[in-house]
Amino acid sequence: MLSNITIGQYFPGDSLLHRMDPRAKIIATMIFIIAIFFADSLVTYSIVAAFTFGCLGLSRLPVRLVWLSIKPLWIIIVFTLAIHVFTTPGEYLFTYGWLHISREGLNLGGLMAGRLIFLIVFSSLLTYTTSPIRLTDGIERLLNPWKRFGVPAHELAMMMTIALRFIPTLLEETDRIMKAQESRGADFTTGSLLKRAKNMVPLLVPLFISAFRRADELAVAMESRCYRGGEGRTRMKELRYSPLDFYGIGAVVFVSLLLAVLRWGLGI
Repeated sequence: MLSNITIGQYFPGDSLLHRMDPRAKIIATMIFIIAIFFADSLVTYSIVAAFTFGCLGLSRLPVRLVWLSIKPLWIIIVFTLAIHVFTTPGEYLFTYGWLHISREGLNLGGLMAGRLIFLIVFSSLLTYTTSPIRLTDGIERLLNPWKRFGVPAHELAMMMTIALRFIPTLLEETDRIMKAQESRGADFTTGSLLKRAKNMVPLLVPLFISAFRRADELAVAMESRCYRGGEGRTRMKELRYSPLDFYGIGAVVFVSLLLAVLRWGLGI
């Protein structure tokens, strides 16, 4: 059910990744996401897989969380795979009317699906191992240099973190409303596409009302605590880089350079 979706959730722990500075984890995640697209062969994909699962091991997260992070996006992964399998020309392995499956399409589809899976898993490590408060602080500190150009660093960081934090809450609310509507006879799984779209109206209306109510309650709670933005705000725990952070960023940079050399330098 929707309650099993873990997007945006934080899993408490005391692993090496949990102890890293959030700024270092954000920078490392952005670098590695770019590096994933350097991989285009079995060798480079093996390196990406080894590094991804190595980081997963260092995080000490349950393997079940990895599946739950991929599960909500399986439709996108399968759709991406199907597009490349059925539209890429080459040596056809199967032909039926307008339907063609080529060897090149299978290879390219598998590579693209693998990229999406590794991207999702590695990005999920950031939210699994970083609390919302530290994530907000990290984003704000990274955006601080842009303040001189008029970028509201604190407000942007706060908005992104609140949006990320409310994903599990809204999913839980959606699951609750779906169960309530199904107990009243609503059907969200059968019928034509148009009929199922109409059946979503009793779900979307209360969901939007609940979301606006939660947003209003959050605004009132923040104002009652004298929240006035980022000006003059201090932190009980200041962020400081440690050797662990430099080792982490260095490892990501090394793997990224290795993938780039293997692809463009050695042609592997």
